[in-house]
Amino acid sequence: MTGQDTGTGVVIAGAGPVGLLLAGELRLGGVPVTVLERLAEPTGESRASTLHARTMELLDQRGLVGALGTPPRAARGHFGGIPLDMTLPAPFPGLWKVPQSRTEAVLARWAAGLGACIRRDHELTGITEHRGGVAVRAASPGGPLTLRARYLVGCDGERTTVGRLAGFDYTGEEADKELLRADVAGLDIPDRRFERHPRGLAIASRGPGGITRIMLHEYGTAPRSRTGEPGFAELAAAWARITGEDISHGTAVWLNAFDNTRRQATRYRRGRILLAGDAAHQQMPVGGQALNLGLQDAANLGWKLAAELKGWGAPRLLDTYHDERHAVGRRVLTNIAAQALLLLGGPRADPARQVFGELLATPTARSHLAAAIGGLDIRYEAGQGGHPLLGSRLPYHLLETGAGPVTTLELLRPGRGVLLDLTGSPALSTVAAPWADRVRTVPAESAAAPALGFTAALIRPDGHLVWADGSAAELRGALHTWFGRPARG
Repeated sequence: MTGQDTGTGVVIAGAGPVGLLLAGELRLGGVPVTVLERLAEPTGESRASTLHARTMELLDQRGLVGALGTPPRAARGHFGGIPLDMTLPAPFPGLWKVPQSRTEAVLARWAAGLGACIRRDHELTGITEHRGGVAVRAASPGGPLTLRARYLVGCDGERTTVGRLAGFDYTGEEADKELLRADVAGLDIPDRRFERHPRGLAIASRGPGGITRIMLHEYGTAPRSRTGEPGFAELAAAWARITGEDISHGTAVWLNAFDNTRRQATRYRRGRILLAGDAAHQQMPVGGQALNLGLQDAANLGWKLAAELKGWGAPRLLDTYHDERHAVGRRVLTNIAAQALLLLGGPRADPARQVFGELLATPTARSHLAAAIGGLDIRYEAGQGGHPLLGSRLPYHLLETGAGPVTTLELLRPGRGVLLDLTGSPALSTVAAPWADRVRTVPAESAAAPALGFTAALIRPDGHLVWADGSAAELRGALHTWFGRPARG
């Protein structure tokens, strides 16, 4: 028997962190959303375990940081295994160690609490795009199911079914190096931080609960043709060959093989079908950049897709998702490829590693790479105006408003645009009044202006500035560009 649902605004394939964050963003925008997930239950695997500074800001913009608990913070990261101080001026400097299972659980509760429908044990099997939307076919415990939606977003990982069925094209390089990683219980071995041995790379880090994260690469090992995940005996044997250490008595909680594939969709949007996260870009998961890149995709896409569905999206607003995030993804894939050369290149990479180590000891090079990896230097094309902060993220500061003290990140909790006005004049709020259903005007004390770098700014729901200290005409133009035709006026 075939079932059918109607009236769904967006179907998201994949209930990983990227799909769940996108679902919550869409619900904040008032859009009905259904998430289809192939797995019947979350895996509980830690997998990606690092959240970067910009991602933490995005989570704080939605009030989600507290739900993560008190994750440990590391000041030191790495670039290709070379130590890198990641601390920069930001509310969440450094690296925050949160198992992916925890991030996923927090986002699932948030999205479901906002009204997202999350359907597990539902595997996407077919897609038919038509003029008014997309018909999505899935296999479910109750039999075949068809859902009709205005848009479909593939957040279903590097082996994306959405990307394959919808005919997305990819460019890049296939893998030539394979790595193994696992969480292992019952080990008592020294921590190893990117140790380079004559035969390979060895990493070991003991985490909470007595679980040790193991990662290794035997120099020159190419990806193998596998029908499933490697066995623990294979990983233990490779570890012994590299380090001389016996870990065969341990018990694998989970393990997998991964590689240095570098591929990116040529377009992140094809009509009513879009991609985000690893479905849009595949890269070696080094330093947590893959997960963070995907979560930032979702934050960029969510409000734009909601605006399109609610009918007030400006012309080409949804296309800016590809324009902005494809460029960011391309840059991240480049820095990951450079890290792979340094990390997996064997002894022949040692001269380059020495030079990079010297460069990273200089403040300019260190801060440049720390900002790039942490996502703090992302700047989008914002349009007209000459203010130096246009397109960049909203600076962090504690503001005094009529409702009391509030941080700049807390201003964005409702998922709407914000006109932050420190001028004390009603002129700007009058300009923005016709957009009051989607842009909130917040007057604040002018004493904050020196720290913020502006006296008034228009901020997108994802926290990026699109107008600052310009004329009323420029503000009106920015409102039209980013928030569409006004409801009135």
